[in-house]
Amino acid sequence: MTDLCNLLEKSKKIAVVGISRNNGRTSRSIADFLVMRGYEVVGVNPGMPKIPGIPVYKSLKDIPFKIDIVDVFRKSEDIPELIPDVLEVNPNCFWLQLGIQNNKAVKPLIENGIIVVQNKCIKIEYLHCY
Repeated sequence: MTDLCNLLEKSKKIAVVGISRNNGRTSRSIADFLVMRGYEVVGVNPGMPKIPGIPVYKSLKDIPFKIDIVDVFRKSEDIPELIPDVLEVNPNCFWLQLGIQNNKAVKPLIENGIIVVQNKCIKIEYLHCY
């Protein structure tokens, strides 16, 4: 089993940053996929009300429990603004979806022992594992 498979097996709570209310958008379909696979999924989107079956918070810091994976659907250039909150909530993993990468921004996370996955789809990786 790969390290990503072990990570996905051990993780239970996932925050989807940039979740969309539109279930046709990738962020939403992957959040729904993760819920169907038994993960406790919450969304993070400051301008969005609740989604049926997925609580949505304005920021990572508003989530009232420990998150295992922060799964990000934002542009690569937006990643630096997320780093302070990620350091504060201290998840096990900071996951940047396919097409998203920012080596400079994630450096403090790596230095603080947070696993960083970049430019990979969590759904594709899950399907490779199971």
